[in-house]
Amino acid sequence: MSKRRQSSLFKTDKRIRLGLWGLGRGMSFYKMCAALNLDVVAGCDYNEHMRVRFAEANPGAFVTDDAEAFLNADFDAVLLATFCPAHAGDAIACLEAGKHVLSEVTSFHTMAEGVRLVEAVEKAGLVYNLAENYPFSAPHMYLAQKWREGLFGDLMYAEGEYVHDVRSLAFTYIDGVPIVPGYTLHNWRSWLHFHYYCTHSLGPIMTITGTRPTRVVSLPGKHTLPGNPMPKVQGLAGIAPSLITMDNGAVVRNLMGATTNDVHTFRYWGTRGAAEATDRLFLRLGGTGESPKLEVKADWGELTALAEKAGHGGGDFWVLYYFARQLLEGTPAPFDIYSAADVTIPGILAYRSSVNGGQPYDVPDFRKKKERDCYRNDHDAQHRFNPNTVCFPKGADKAQVGRFNSLMTDLLRYTAQYRAYTDWMRVADDVIDPKRLGDLADTVIQNHAAMRVALREAQTLAKTYPKGEGARLLHEMLETADADRVLKPGFIARIKKDRSRF
Repeated sequence: MSKRRQSSLFKTDKRIRLGLWGLGRGMSFYKMCAALNLDVVAGCDYNEHMRVRFAEANPGAFVTDDAEAFLNADFDAVLLATFCPAHAGDAIACLEAGKHVLSEVTSFHTMAEGVRLVEAVEKAGLVYNLAENYPFSAPHMYLAQKWREGLFGDLMYAEGEYVHDVRSLAFTYIDGVPIVPGYTLHNWRSWLHFHYYCTHSLGPIMTITGTRPTRVVSLPGKHTLPGNPMPKVQGLAGIAPSLITMDNGAVVRNLMGATTNDVHTFRYWGTRGAAEATDRLFLRLGGTGESPKLEVKADWGELTALAEKAGHGGGDFWVLYYFARQLLEGTPAPFDIYSAADVTIPGILAYRSSVNGGQPYDVPDFRKKKERDCYRNDHDAQHRFNPNTVCFPKGADKAQVGRFNSLMTDLLRYTAQYRAYTDWMRVADDVIDPKRLGDLADTVIQNHAAMRVALREAQTLAKTYPKGEGARLLHEMLETADADRVLKPGFIARIKKDRSRF
């Protein structure tokens, strides 16, 4: 038996030649490919430092910043990880080039794009999978199996949460390197509304319970965290859930966004039992609200060793596994183009609902041409700003404003450290484990000099260019960091005195 065959999870020597389009997120999957009969032979990214990193990891692979040259290269399938709002058009280009597609979330940005993408997949006759990975954590896969076995009965209500403070990604690439030029913002993370990024919270509920969304409604939320460049269009920018009716009549609360509490909690209520899943899993079984609630163990069986090394709670391994399995064995993956549409559309319509004051919208089934026809020319989408020009005036000194992304990245980090210390000190006498407060104080002490430099630079830059998005963001960070207090003589001496208490 060949060495390749021994390292493979499939009973075949057939290999799939894979191209990565988008080498930031795309490279997150790289280490898992070999065991799944996937040979990475090509890469494409506009960003030079991403291309360099890819080339170092893949000597001899074809790498380019030219999408057309990439798609003309000789390989079988594309792992598509380009900018989120471009996924539909890029996926269609892959299909037209004869490539199978594993697309990062979400599948499309407008309803009209969704129609085009569904019909492109149907016409091409190629495999299209959505890389929605949150359903494939060990607790969620355990729940899916037990739900299919009838343990929980019928779904009554569920809550999915993907609440994640990723403000820094408006100013950096996915690997944390500040975006160049430094006065430009991220192509889509700087403006895309939370509702659009709905699949990580809705996907597990659909997969576990076997239901699909049929109606959605959402109210507008107005408050965002400081330093968030998301435009306050129509008074709408903040976090708010959508409520979704599923095809069995159950209601789902779907929540995503950035707040002061990152949570990835899922709750399920069935007619016979209930479950709560984070990185741990609790079940309440017995058919009543007072039934016993116990923790259960969940893993991935014989593939646990591989899955637990992958990102997103093992989910990255499984979406790649299902894609390779379908190409090699023909077994359909969980998220084909139709279920991809099911999980994408509620975000588009939830945003539309919130803009229109809570108007409900029916979720079409794009399996049906008649329902697709109603949205064939529906190009409605969120207003976006130009991330290349929004922060500073045209004539700004490029060298000075070129520090903006690095500066915002530093401010977000140092401000979080300062606020954690100073806010916890307000309730220090009530803390059960006060040693942790000493650790918070140590962090502020260690970074105080660098924080002072960042605050003074922010003050100078905001004063030099007082109008526009850049100044707004800098002022929000300066206020949140209590800049006047931190920059006063004696500040660090007071922190050290407080530190002695612990």
